[in-house]
Amino acid sequence: MSADWIAADWPAIPNIVAGSTTRRGGVSRGTYRALNLGAHVGDDPASVAENRRIFVAMCGLDAEPDWLTQVHGTGVRIGRDDVVAQADAVIGHEAGETAAVLTADCLPVLLCARDGTEFAAIHGGWRGLADGIIGATISKMSTAPGNLVAWLGPAISQPAFEVGGEVRDAFLSRDARNEACFERNERGRWQADLYGLARRDLDALGVRAVYGGGWCTFGDEERFFSYRRDGQCGRIATFVARRR
Repeated sequence: MSADWIAADWPAIPNIVAGSTTRRGGVSRGTYRALNLGAHVGDDPASVAENRRIFVAMCGLDAEPDWLTQVHGTGVRIGRDDVVAQADAVIGHEAGETAAVLTADCLPVLLCARDGTEFAAIHGGWRGLADGIIGATISKMSTAPGNLVAWLGPAISQPAFEVGGEVRDAFLSRDARNEACFERNERGRWQADLYGLARRDLDALGVRAVYGGGWCTFGDEERFFSYRRDGQCGRIATFVARRR
């Protein structure tokens, strides 16, 4: 099966290319089948390198991203020359630069200035979202929130994402209105809506133009990796780039 990707359906200017890969295509085998882009998950390094080459060519990027070491925190890297070793978001400004994050259930969030001069990719796991990774990223951008557009890439959906009370408490401690994004299930635990939590955060921060969402990585094994479903597995990339 040939490789494919999901283009971001947002009103970015023509020299911005953005979206998410799927697992289709590529050369990885077994649980990493097929277009695994994560080098940290136990896959054969040569396969990951070839998959990354396929990714760059398929999406028409000028260069491969400088991949982040993601730690479910709120660190933000700014540009290719930033010395931040561990970060869960990256901000770009230069032509030819690609900002990207890797996920397999967590929520990827892309941001872009309406004029295309600034863009960012965010890894939004529940810990990062609860700790304010979206706000931490926007605070380091020079673009006013009202001039940003956002796109939410593939993530685990609320019906598939069961969490304990400590996760709900972490979000409610930031904003009691986040309660609307949790539903109690028959086991007395909670179904969490990552898409809804991110949309609430973006709205509170002043980002009104929000697109994307609606996928479920857990439920769509043909297109997506899912850590919760499979444990050891590959990663998709969600990216935004400014072409030369």
